[in-house]
Amino acid sequence: MSYAEFIERKANIGADHGFDPLWMPAKLFPFQRELTAWALRKGRAAIFADCGLGKTFMQLAWAENVARKTNGRVLVLTPLAVAFQTVTEGQSLGVDVEHCREGIGKEQITVTNYERLHYFDPGDFSAVVCDESSILKNFNGATRQAVTDFMARVPYRLLCTATAAPNDYVELGTSSEALGYMAHRHMLGMYFTHDGGNTSKWRLKGHARSQRFWRYVCSWARALRKPSDLGYDDGRFRLPALNVRNHVVDAAQPMDGYLFDLPAVGLKEQRDDLQKTIGERCEMAADLANAHGNPAVAWCNLNAEGDMLARLIPDAVQISGSDADERKEEAFKAFADGSIRVLVTKPSIGGFGLNWQHCAHQTFFPSHSYEQYYQCVRRCWRFGQQNPVTVDMITTPGQADVLANMNRKAQAASRMFDQLLSFMGRELNIQKAAKRTMKMEAPAWL
Repeated sequence: MSYAEFIERKANIGADHGFDPLWMPAKLFPFQRELTAWALRKGRAAIFADCGLGKTFMQLAWAENVARKTNGRVLVLTPLAVAFQTVTEGQSLGVDVEHCREGIGKEQITVTNYERLHYFDPGDFSAVVCDESSILKNFNGATRQAVTDFMARVPYRLLCTATAAPNDYVELGTSSEALGYMAHRHMLGMYFTHDGGNTSKWRLKGHARSQRFWRYVCSWARALRKPSDLGYDDGRFRLPALNVRNHVVDAAQPMDGYLFDLPAVGLKEQRDDLQKTIGERCEMAADLANAHGNPAVAWCNLNAEGDMLARLIPDAVQISGSDADERKEEAFKAFADGSIRVLVTKPSIGGFGLNWQHCAHQTFFPSHSYEQYYQCVRRCWRFGQQNPVTVDMITTPGQADVLANMNRKAQAASRMFDQLLSFMGRELNIQKAAKRTMKMEAPAWL
């Protein structure tokens, strides 16, 4: 190892492990081509791009380049029931993608669901793409570790998501470790400190350290909310209006010993309040969905909520966790093509990766998860949506603290992404200035 290589390793900056692109589909927008080319040169990279910016196109173009370069196979991991959508988008891009549930198929690019990873051998692949990679933190520790271990045995890796770290900066450590740069615990020790006596709370160290942290993240990740974040014209990538309407429904009977309901304290009281108000909340959601004949999504959190919504909305179809994968895919396809008007399901089932720009109305029962709310709304409110989107938030007086917590997380996520964009923009300007300096002609006397 040379001294320069030793210093580079000590800098904790993601090095280049890839190659220049061999092929780029004409269908990609300029900003998509730049991101794809950058990810290929990195070899192990993350693209944190907002919903509707074409992450599937970029990851498939990336996968096709790796397949051509290595003459090997690429595995694309997606959330449940999103694989069929990836195959369809591959066809429109001119990339052959095969959906396999067990083992590899005939094509070089294979797509499967995260839950079926154990049927595949990392030795068969040159690259792995994790679509909606932030979903990894929702799995149990064993599944998350299995994905990380699988990726560690593959030379080329790509993570794609719109919510890189929806709740806290430290969640970026999951991406860092999966890409093989810095383990999560090492990242904490390098850039974070315990917040007071609570060892489960971490915060960024001083100003200089925080700058170094964001520089480190920007060395292996690119983030954008819209093309102009990379200096391109937004063009067709402009979102319509989002109308969030809050509805507070009262329980038929207040809590024992009270004349009216108060905010529930603690998880047990919050769960009890949810169980007690299933009928009132579902009736409100059904009235809103039945008030028009347009497509709608009714999100639920409890099985009882889903069953009641399916009964109260005559033309609704419910997708539950017990349904077979094939049945889920058929229902999602039918909703996307307009054969089903109202879809009833949980965020954990249909909240990630699916494109529903044809739908402009949702009903939602809030929970503590900001990421679930963001991802659910973004199934419809995404680039390509032609109509204003209405989201009806239905809650109760007892769930006031739940809603407040979710809003707090939303503000924290917005601040984090703003910082990531700011430091990324600064780093890109530094890199561009360095390239301009390198291209300067030497004076004649030199």
